[in-house]
Amino acid sequence: MSGPARQLLRWTRPHAGRIAVAAILGAATVASSIGLMATSAYLLSAAALHPSIAELSLAIVGVRFFGLSRGVFRYLERIANHTLNLRLLGELRVWFYRTIEPLAPARLFELRGGDLLARAVGDIDSLQEFYARVLAPPAVALAVAAGTAIFLGARDTLLALTFLVFFAAAAVLLPAMIRRAGRAPARALSGARAALSAQVIETLQGLPDLVSFGAQGLFLEQLHGENLALAAAHRRWAWLQAAPAAASLALGHLAAAATLAWGVHLTAAGRLDGVELGALALGVLAAFEAAAALPAAAQVSEAVLAAAGRVFALSDLKPAVRESAAPVDLPDRPGILDLEVRGLRFTYPGQPSPALDGVDLRLAPGARVAIVGPSGAGKSTLAALLLRLWEIDEGAIFFNGVELRSLRSDAARSLMAALVQQPTLFNTSLRENLLLANPQASESDMRRVLHHMQLGAFLDTLPSGLDTRVGEGGLALSAGERQRVALARTLLQPAPILLLDEPTAHLDTITERGVLAGLTAAAPPRSLLLITHRLVGLEAMDEILLLARGRVVERGAHAHLSRAGGLYQRMLELQNRAWDVLGETETRGRSAPGTQT
Repeated sequence: MSGPARQLLRWTRPHAGRIAVAAILGAATVASSIGLMATSAYLLSAAALHPSIAELSLAIVGVRFFGLSRGVFRYLERIANHTLNLRLLGELRVWFYRTIEPLAPARLFELRGGDLLARAVGDIDSLQEFYARVLAPPAVALAVAAGTAIFLGARDTLLALTFLVFFAAAAVLLPAMIRRAGRAPARALSGARAALSAQVIETLQGLPDLVSFGAQGLFLEQLHGENLALAAAHRRWAWLQAAPAAASLALGHLAAAATLAWGVHLTAAGRLDGVELGALALGVLAAFEAAAALPAAAQVSEAVLAAAGRVFALSDLKPAVRESAAPVDLPDRPGILDLEVRGLRFTYPGQPSPALDGVDLRLAPGARVAIVGPSGAGKSTLAALLLRLWEIDEGAIFFNGVELRSLRSDAARSLMAALVQQPTLFNTSLRENLLLANPQASESDMRRVLHHMQLGAFLDTLPSGLDTRVGEGGLALSAGERQRVALARTLLQPAPILLLDEPTAHLDTITERGVLAGLTAAAPPRSLLLITHRLVGLEAMDEILLLARGRVVERGAHAHLSRAGGLYQRMLELQNRAWDVLGETETRGRSAPGTQT
């Protein structure tokens, strides 16, 4: 038995009783069909002899009973199967989320977003077929085969053997052939579906860039190719579905014909009542309803196992962060948090040089420290390690003297209100986006942080105020407005440390200074760790650390570093020179003849 099959079966163990009930109801449904066909045939044959109505009363009652019971059992079977499927799919989706949560973001970089979505939606939805169409049909077929063989064997052994030969061909040989033939198409179908999903999502997400570069034709061509591949996979799958259905139907009719032929011989020999001939033949034909589901079950099983393999493959990925076997709690010092980084070293997998190489840092309670440096210096890597998104290679991080790795990851993250470089706004109202950080925040709290982020006037212009929807990814807002809303949300989070990675990205210089002033006003008494490559508003920082190639090359206050003749001073001079050029250009543009102001 394959690994995905064993894992699926483990999920069914707590629901063994419900699965048994569904299988019994399925067998009862087929048994009612057999009874309906057999008693109907018997009634017609017996009525042709013109007996009294009393002699036919039992058959008449039987037809009514089996006709009604078949519908009742089928309804109850569907209810049982759907209830079971919904329970199991709910459990699988919760398991899926709990599995990928520890993998984010480090290990999920290995997967395309669309592929992950296809596993979360399409593949997990496919698993519902396993319980209703893979597990139950063999049990139903076995019960029906045994009951029908016993009924036929009571009249003649060869009748029972003939039935079993044809039934085994439909229930065992045909599914085995279909399963063997369906393995490659099942994997192809699952892979093509995931590839198309990934391509669609990437195309939609990057549509503005594609249009601006005139490259939409190329991506649409790729999308068309993925769609053709999926259509071809579906066609192969459809052929595999049609062939076993026809073969099973043919075997059922052949079995009925063989039963009728041998029954005629038995009747001629006086060993069988001729009235029973039609009942036996149609009863055998009805019994093949149970066998007809097995080729489809074999085919579906390959698709289900392919989907299960993709879903459960995520459990084979090891989280980048190892949780402590015996996590500890921080000493109870409300509102006071001392952060210390000692000798921190970290190298990304597959990279030859370290992203951080021996970084030391101290953030005292209420202090303000800035981490600056050129792109690729390791600033965001430091933030990721503080948030326990990657495992530290060497060195240590301490909160109130407790080593970070000895804390639970969620507990460590709750110590910092963090703004990452690419914050996400959800397709809901401004209010609900803000409340993600602090569900207990009042409307006045939300308005206060928005005011600190220079969004007070903007809020007054919104048609529904805080209840205005921001669009998917916050696209109803400008880039600068999205950044400031994300900053306001971070300020609402009740954590003793503010960790802000490039908080003034997408902002003009005037707005940037206003936002930094708002941060300075809103931060106390919390500590502030500011990560930025723009040397603006750093006069308010208690200490500045300049990173280059993963190392701290300079540290000190702005007043000292700006005159020390080092890299910080050169970066500051280059930045000021660029702003002078921009300011001069803007002034010339305004004073040019014909220029409107």
